[in-house]
Amino acid sequence: MKVSICWFRRDLRLKDNTALHMALANESAVLPLFIFDSDILKELPKDDARLSFIHAEISSMDVELTKQGSSFLTKHGNPLEIWEEILKEYDVEAVYINKDYEPYALKRDEEVAAFLSEKGVKFHPFKDQVIFEENDVLKNDGKPYTIYTPFKNKWLSQFDQNEHLPLKDSNFGNLHQTDTDLLNLEKLGFTKSSIIVKPFTLEEVDEYEIMRDFPSTDATSYLGIHLRFGTVSVRTIISKLSGNDSVFLSELIWREFFMQILFHFPKVVNHNFKAKYDGIKWRNNKEEFTKWCNGETGYPIVDAGMRQLNQTGYMHNRVRMIVASFLCKHLLIDWRWGEAYFAEKLYDYETANNGNWQWAAGTGCDAAPYFRIFNPIEQLKKFDKDLIYTRKWVKNLNEFSYPQPMVDHKGARERALSAYKEGINSYTA
Repeated sequence: MKVSICWFRRDLRLKDNTALHMALANESAVLPLFIFDSDILKELPKDDARLSFIHAEISSMDVELTKQGSSFLTKHGNPLEIWEEILKEYDVEAVYINKDYEPYALKRDEEVAAFLSEKGVKFHPFKDQVIFEENDVLKNDGKPYTIYTPFKNKWLSQFDQNEHLPLKDSNFGNLHQTDTDLLNLEKLGFTKSSIIVKPFTLEEVDEYEIMRDFPSTDATSYLGIHLRFGTVSVRTIISKLSGNDSVFLSELIWREFFMQILFHFPKVVNHNFKAKYDGIKWRNNKEEFTKWCNGETGYPIVDAGMRQLNQTGYMHNRVRMIVASFLCKHLLIDWRWGEAYFAEKLYDYETANNGNWQWAAGTGCDAAPYFRIFNPIEQLKKFDKDLIYTRKWVKNLNEFSYPQPMVDHKGARERALSAYKEGINSYTA
């Protein structure tokens, strides 16, 4: 019997899923597939919270599939080699996917699509994890936007809620009737993480603009990882927003802005968007970097953020900006070092996040001026004056074991300004 395969990746849901919806509308029975990509897994710690989260979501989806007489086919290995196996096991008519725009994913999907084409298997990619993708939002001259505000304005002018409503429930009667066992974490060489990923919430969204900068209120949505792995669609989220939630919507547009920057300018993965900053001489002191990683800088708001990250895999949004600025400006450590640490620890990390790192470093598109340097003392006074958030994570704040500030703010600021000026002046195109 011929089957169509819906290959799940960053779309771990059965409702409002474009690829699955389109596959089920076809005549062939649909087999759900998830590949645990060994090329990705080999880079992860054995108790990685993201993998535990993914596995838990797939397990939950499999329970629902079982009710329909179906189940997930799970494989572990190199995707191209896995597809070679699958075509030997099944008579595959077509493959349905939701597109992923990160450089590794683009290369992987291009290789898989070429292989399937050689074998006469149709390959159907769909837009799903964003409202607008690739070349959907362009300047009047056809070039991509590199500044957020004009991009946002064009995005909003093109957006019609009625054209981006959540998809109606699919007909699950067309699922391939099968009963396969899921690969467990142990077979993948991993153990369950002790970090519990919070469900997202939109309960505080009406107060988001007012409360989002105060970490002690815990008023953020925890939506990041759920959009990262597609446990909810962006269409569903936007459909729940009201006209009062424009700031929250702006954050979703920021996400799409950096994703299209990554798509059009893939060099940003490893290089400054603005080449004139390539001349900056980073100090890159390993001992100082370790103190930053461990939350031992002597600046309470910075240390609270890093300790929250290390213990929970999450960090409050305002604090992310503070710790990133501190690393790049106060310590003059390359933003790529900080991004790599976030990639390891932050469970909602995605490659397009480097737009935020370059924003903090002042080297990216639409960059904050390099001479704008967060004062971590003033940031603490402004956003956690009662030390509620800080004391939660820095247990030894008033003890002798808590370190003195590792750098003087004024001196570090002057050093950063000098290094940036020298770097810009020394750059030659």
